[in-house]
Amino acid sequence: MLLPHSSSASATATTRGLALAAAAAAPPRPTARPRRARLLPPRARAETHATGVGADRAAEALLQSGLRRESLPRHVAVVMDGNSRWARERGLTPADGHKAGGRNLERVVALSRAWGIRALTAFVCSRENLSRPKAEVDYMMGLSEWLIGDNIDKLSRQGIRLQVIGDAAKMPASLRSAAAQADEATRHNSQLHVMLAICYSGRWDMVQACRELAREAQANRLSPDDIDESVIAGKLATSAAGEFSCPDLVIRTSGEMRLSNFLLWQSAYSELFFTGKMWPDFGEAEYLEALRSFQGRDRRFGQSKLL
Repeated sequence: MLLPHSSSASATATTRGLALAAAAAAPPRPTARPRRARLLPPRARAETHATGVGADRAAEALLQSGLRRESLPRHVAVVMDGNSRWARERGLTPADGHKAGGRNLERVVALSRAWGIRALTAFVCSRENLSRPKAEVDYMMGLSEWLIGDNIDKLSRQGIRLQVIGDAAKMPASLRSAAAQADEATRHNSQLHVMLAICYSGRWDMVQACRELAREAQANRLSPDDIDESVIAGKLATSAAGEFSCPDLVIRTSGEMRLSNFLLWQSAYSELFFTGKMWPDFGEAEYLEALRSFQGRDRRFGQSKLL
């Protein structure tokens, strides 16, 4: 479970301060814990080490799967669906489901880094989800903020860039501050670019890009005749990922078979993979299955197949 649009200002709060603030804000936000290792169960901790035994084991699993590392998608996007249903099936609260989803995102980030994926975009919260019960929305925002603050130092050491994309005006000020701090602390990392889409929608992304271009044209910094696909793409929320701004593979969990307003422009030529697994249960085996499916596709980028 994590975050949308990065702010340019640098936050002054410390990482520990962010974690404590997110946890203490109000129920049903998670209780703050000073060490990340205590957030995850023992089984998960081995999977989330990006160096040492965890990374070695993940790399070995990739090799044994028969997948070709050179043919892996460079950018993977995930619609992390099914947290609430996963919790309901177990007699738990939606908050418990979102917390389990947050833990699983940490594992998927670690696997992506170990396998050489260059960019990972996670759909944490859509703008439409803001109409859910306030307690659930508050929890998602608080958990996102807590996880960002609790992981900044670790991601910095691992060479992972963390960026929040989405409608910043819809986010709490404390979450914007955490996002700004993460962006400032990790902006020069290049091993894996993680983008957390919070308060995000694909239509909003295109509208905000058009507004930015209109402002530039109004200020005579841009001629309308110069606007083409590349200019528009350069204003989209994922543009900071450069050559990896568009996902090669979009994964959606929970059995739903739609994009739900996620990366609509960027996914024009993406391969799609749908699984019935709920997001908290989407593990290494399911991730490898999605990558195996991707390597079996004939990517034509809109061109017709010759008979």
